Amino acid sequence: MILKDYQEKAVMRLVDSSRILLKHKGKKLIFKSPTGSGKTIMMAEFLKRYVQLTESKEMTSFIWIAPRQLHIQSKDKLDKYFEDTNIIKCSYFEELEEKKISENEVLFFNWESIYRKDGFNVYIRENEQEFYLSKVLDNTREQGNKIILIIDESHYGTDTDNANKLKEVFDPELTIEVSATPAFIDPDEIVSVDIDDVKEEGMIKKSIILNEDIENSIVHGNIVTGLSNDADELVIEIAIKKREEIKLLFKKEKSNVNPLIVIQLPSNIRQEHEDLKNNIIKILKDKYGITTENGRLGIYLSNEHQNIETISANNDVTEVLLFKQGIALGWDCPRAQILALFREWHSEEFSVQTVGRIMRMPEPDKGHYYSEALNHAYVFTNLSNINLKDEIAKDMITIFTSKRIDDNYQDINLKSYYNIRQREKTRLSPLFIKQFIKIADETGLRSKLKLELKSLTTKIISDWIIDDIDKRNSINRDGGTVDLILDEMQMQLRFNHFIVDCLKPSYYPEDRSVGRVKEAIYKFFENALEMNYSYSQDEILKIVLSDQNIEHFKNAINITKDKYKEIVEIREKEIREIEWNIPQTIRFNEKYFREELKKCIVKPFFAIRDWNTELAFIDFLERKSQNLDWWFKNGDRDAVYFAIPYDFENDKYLFYVDFIIKMKDGRIGLFDTKSGQTLNDSKLKDKGAKMDSLMKYIEDNNKRGKKLFGGIVTNTDQRNYTGSWIYYTGKGKDIKSTDFKDWSVLEL
Repeated sequence: MILKDYQEKAVMRLVDSSRILLKHKGKKLIFKSPTGSGKTIMMAEFLKRYVQLTESKEMTSFIWIAPRQLHIQSKDKLDKYFEDTNIIKCSYFEELEEKKISENEVLFFNWESIYRKDGFNVYIRENEQEFYLSKVLDNTREQGNKIILIIDESHYGTDTDNANKLKEVFDPELTIEVSATPAFIDPDEIVSVDIDDVKEEGMIKKSIILNEDIENSIVHGNIVTGLSNDADELVIEIAIKKREEIKLLFKKEKSNVNPLIVIQLPSNIRQEHEDLKNNIIKILKDKYGITTENGRLGIYLSNEHQNIETISANNDVTEVLLFKQGIALGWDCPRAQILALFREWHSEEFSVQTVGRIMRMPEPDKGHYYSEALNHAYVFTNLSNINLKDEIAKDMITIFTSKRIDDNYQDINLKSYYNIRQREKTRLSPLFIKQFIKIADETGLRSKLKLELKSLTTKIISDWIIDDIDKRNSINRDGGTVDLILDEMQMQLRFNHFIVDCLKPSYYPEDRSVGRVKEAIYKFFENALEMNYSYSQDEILKIVLSDQNIEHFKNAINITKDKYKEIVEIREKEIREIEWNIPQTIRFNEKYFREELKKCIVKPFFAIRDWNTELAFIDFLERKSQNLDWWFKNGDRDAVYFAIPYDFENDKYLFYVDFIIKMKDGRIGLFDTKSGQTLNDSKLKDKGAKMDSLMKYIEDNNKRGKKLFGGIVTNTDQRNYTGSWIYYTGKGKDIKSTDFKDWSVLEL
C-alpha cells in the first residue's frame, strides 16, 4: 500500500513524537484524524515504522484498546496489513505465549472486557494459573519491554475518569489516544491530520449537503431545516429520488458502485422508535418495493441482522439500510452516500460521528469523480433544529445552495487550469535506481570498497549500541578487537536504519522509497561485482554496513538524491487545462450569510463577514449595474473554480482571481481584490508573479478572439472604500499602492 501524502507525514510525526515522549514515562499523545482518513492504516504503519526505526535496545510491547467489537475489526485490519512481514504479531489475551506480551507484539482488548461499571472482569481477577492482566504486565516488564497503550476511538466510552483508570491498570510508558474528535485533556503532544488534506486526496467527500434543494436557515445559531414540518414519508421519498440520480451518474462514470441510503434510528429502545422502524419498513415496501426478502433492504440492529454480509461491497444489491447510531461505531461501507434522520430521533446535535458513515469515497484510488454530485454526501431530515457540535461538522456540512441563473447566462468558455497531484518530489521512482548505477560508475564506487570482511565491528554501530549485549548478541574476540555478530533480522534492521538516515530530510522513509534505494544497491552489486542478492544477502549487507565502506555508499546515495531531485523538478507539475464556465451549483456551510443581489449570476449569494474589500467591491459592481451583465465571486479550489497558472521560485502554482464579470458589450473582466495592507505586505512575495501571469493570460486569450480585461483592483480610500476603484496595469514585480502610478480608474 502506498500511503497518501498526509498519511505519510502523520506517520512520521507519530514516530518522532513517540520516541521523544518515551524518554519520560507516562506521557500522552493525541492523534486526531478525520473519519475516512485511514486512521487504522496510519496506526498500523506507525507500529511497523516504529519497530523498524527504533534501536534494538528499546524493546516495546503494545496494547490496543477499542470500544465494543471494534478491537476485532482493528485486529483483522492489522493482521492483513502485516501479513507480508513477521516483525509485528497481533494477539488476543488468550493467545499470549509465556504469559507476557512479547517484543513487537500487539495485544487487542475491548474497553468493556477490561472494565465494567460493576468492577473488573475475569481478565483482572487473579487466578492459580497466574494468567491475569497484572501478572502479564509484570512479566512483560521483567523482559525489559516498554509498553505503549493505544486507545482507539478514545472519544467513546473513555472520558477523563475512564482514561485515567486505563492508565492506572496498564501504567504505560506512553498512551496514544486516537479519535476524529478527541477531548484534548492535557495532552503532551498532538498529531493532527487536516481534513482539507484528506479531501484533496479524494479519500472523503468534499462536503455533506443538508436537505439539498430545500431552503434552510440559521436561527439563534441553530439550523432550521426546510423539511421540519413535513412527514417522514417525504424524507424517504427525497432520499430515494436522490439515490436514483446518483446511481445514474455512477453508470456514466462507468463505475459499478450501487449507492446506499442509511436510515439511522435512535439508540434508545422505546415503543415509538419501534413504531418508527415498522412504519419505515412499510413505506419502503408499499411505495418502492424495497424489502428484506428481495435483498434491497438491510437491517443492522442489535437483535436483528439481515442482508448485511456483503453490504460493504460497492456492487452489493442492498439499496437501503436501517441501523442504529451505536452499531455504526467502526462500521465501514464507503458506498453509503445518503443519510436519512427523522424528528423522532430527538437529537439536535450533529457531530462528525453522526455523519461519519457517509463521508468516505467508495473508490478512493480514483479520488473525486468528474460528476460533481458524486463528490458529496447527502443528509435528509425533518429535525426542526440542528446544532453543529464540532468544527469538522461545521466544515463538512453545507446547508446553503446557490444556483446559476441560466436565463441570463451564455457560456463564456474560459481556459482554466487545475492541478493533478504528483508524488515524486517526496517519494522515489524507478528513476532513482537508474541514476544510482550511473553515479556509482562515474564516482568509481567499486574501486573504493573493501571486500574482505570477517564481521561487522562495533564501530559501525556506535549510534546503535545495545545496553545488555550478552542477552542479544554473540561476541568474538580476535587479537583484542571486539566484533559484533548480528543475526539476519538485526542486519536488515541496521540496513533499514542506514537507508532511512540517507533519505532524510528530503524524502519520506516509506517502504517504496526504502525499497528503491535497496534495489539500487542490489543492482550495483549485481552489475559491478556479479553478486546476486538472492544468494549473497549476508555478504552484501556486511560490505555495505562495514565501517570501511558505509560512507562511500552514503556519499553515492546523497549525490544520486541531488541528481534525482534536479531531474524531477525539471519536470513540470501536471496542470490540466479545461474549458470553464460558471458552476451550476455551489454549496456553502454555516459560516456564510445570505445576500439578495441583483447582478450576481448565482442566487442567492452567500458571503463571509470578514470579506471587507470583496464586499465593498461587490457594492460597487451592484451600483454600476447599467453596463454590467453579471458578476461572479470566484472560489479557490480544484476544477470547480476559475484559475490560471503562474511560476514562482522555480515552481508552478494556481492563481484563483476573486471576480469574473461580464459586460453587456461582451467584455469579460478578471479582477483580484486587494487591500492596501495586502498590496504593501513584503511577505506576500508572489503577488507580482500572479499579476504578470494574469496580464499574460489576458493578452494571449485576446489574440485568440476573447475580449478580456482586468488586473489587481483596489480602492484609493483603503480604510472606508469611499474613493475610486482602480486596477493595476504595470509590471507585477513593481506593484504597490503607496502611489497610484500604473493604476487606471475602473470604469464600467
